[in-house]
Amino acid sequence: MSTTQVSSNASENASVKNVDMKLEVVTIPVSDVDRATEFYVSLGWRQDVTPPGSGIVQLTPSGSSCSVQFGTNRTSAAPGSAQNTFLIVSDIQAAHDYLVGRGVAVSGVFHVGPDGPVSGVAPEHASYGSLATFSDPDGNSWLLQEITTRLPGRIDSAATTFGSASDLADAMRRASVAHGEHEQRIGEADENWPDWYAAYMAAEQSGEELPK
Repeated sequence: MSTTQVSSNASENASVKNVDMKLEVVTIPVSDVDRATEFYVSLGWRQDVTPPGSGIVQLTPSGSSCSVQFGTNRTSAAPGSAQNTFLIVSDIQAAHDYLVGRGVAVSGVFHVGPDGPVSGVAPEHASYGSLATFSDPDGNSWLLQEITTRLPGRIDSAATTFGSASDLADAMRRASVAHGEHEQRIGEADENWPDWYAAYMAAEQSGEELPK
């Protein structure tokens, strides 16, 4: 079978059903594996089991389905050259304070205005707007970004999931506030509030229009 035929068949198969390709691990370049391990464990990241003798260290941030790896001969990139890797949080100030409490040097919370970075959270806590940064001992930098409502098309609307109990609790708090406004509009208590909460939380995560 020729290369052309293989490519053609692959294209035809892909058009029938997309192949899942889950981003599971990102490699970061470090100069001292033990020092890097100590730093990331201090953040509360889970240290995963890796094959014996592999020289690989893998850690997973709380609530994340993607892990980071480093170790012997993992990458030819210069230590510290991984810059502004995103860590998504539902509450930027809580994440900032958590890291500070663990002894991490974190920037102040900021947002980007018309003329550049501005201190403080984004106006009205706009989703995607509030940021903070920190670095590991090698200078690999991480960018915290607060996301509460996704842009349309970013999430499968049929699959609502939360990375942690705190993320779920934050979503329920936002739904509670919105539902209180909903009850004020209709002028009575809403007996079907569980359904309303569920619809609101699913729509918020997928980026669809929120219920009123």
